[in-house]
Order: sequence, then structure tokens, then C-alpha cells
Amino acid sequence: MSRRGVALGMAVGVFFGFLIPIAQIPLSAAAAVALRANVPMAVASTLVTNPFTFGPVYYAAWKVGGFILADKSTPPPVLPGEVTAGPAAATPNGLPWWQRAWNSVQAAGKPLVLGLVLFACTFSTLSYVLVTLLWRAKVLLARRRRRRAAARGSGHR
Repeated sequence: MSRRGVALGMAVGVFFGFLIPIAQIPLSAAAAVALRANVPMAVASTLVTNPFTFGPVYYAAWKVGGFILADKSTPPPVLPGEVTAGPAAATPNGLPWWQRAWNSVQAAGKPLVLGLVLFACTFSTLSYVLVTLLWRAKVLLARRRRRRAAARGSGHR
């Protein structure tokens, strides 16, 4: 357990946790071994996306990606069950609901992928920096305590 190994393991796990929706644990473990990072930390930190956080994280990534791509020439995707106004909704020969749903999934793809890549890169970098800073602060506090204890011990003699 070294500072670098733990911080890198955390970063690898967070990266794969955000970026890859399936097989996160084996991929992060393999990357941790290849990078000589802490494997248990890499595996544990993939749980940044879990069944409780998966929906909100992917929705936020989709919103961020959509904000960055913000192409005003294309209309926003139509979600299943959503009432639309326009030619497809007005005509009896409009697209069936499943075709509109598939088009929505395809339209959400680019913003979602961009958002997930941004989240993976940003949060893995932040986790590496945060673990490094916290580890350093812990070492400095322990060093300060030892110095104070040594100063008190030498003053009583």
C-alpha cells in the first residue's frame, strides 16, 4: 500500500466505473495490474456507479454532453410516451412509437458518450489528486505529532 498505488487504483476504478457500463471490475483489475496500481482500490472504486447511482449519473452525463454539443439545428429527442407536435404526430402515417423510441436512443448516444468520457476523465483525475492530498496531509500530521511527542519527551529529562 503506497500513496501512488492507492491513488492510481482509485483513479483507474473511477475511470472504468464511469466509462464502461458492463465488466467494470475485470477491466479495472486488469488495468490496475498493468499500471501497478492497488487492485482492491481499483475494484472497489468502480462502485461509483451502482444500481442506485446509475440512473442519475447517466442522466447527468447526457445533460452535460448535450449542453456541450448544443446543436440547435436538430430537435431534442422524443421520449417514448411523449406527445409531440409536428408532422410525425399529426399524420396517421407517422413513425410508430418504437421507431420514435429507437430514434431517441440514437439521438441520446453522442451526448451520453461525450458526457461519460468527460466524467470519467475529470473524476478519475480528481480522485487521484484528492487521494494524494489526503495521504500527504495524513503523513504531515503524523510527522507533526511525532515531533511534538519527541519535544515533550526530551524536555522532561
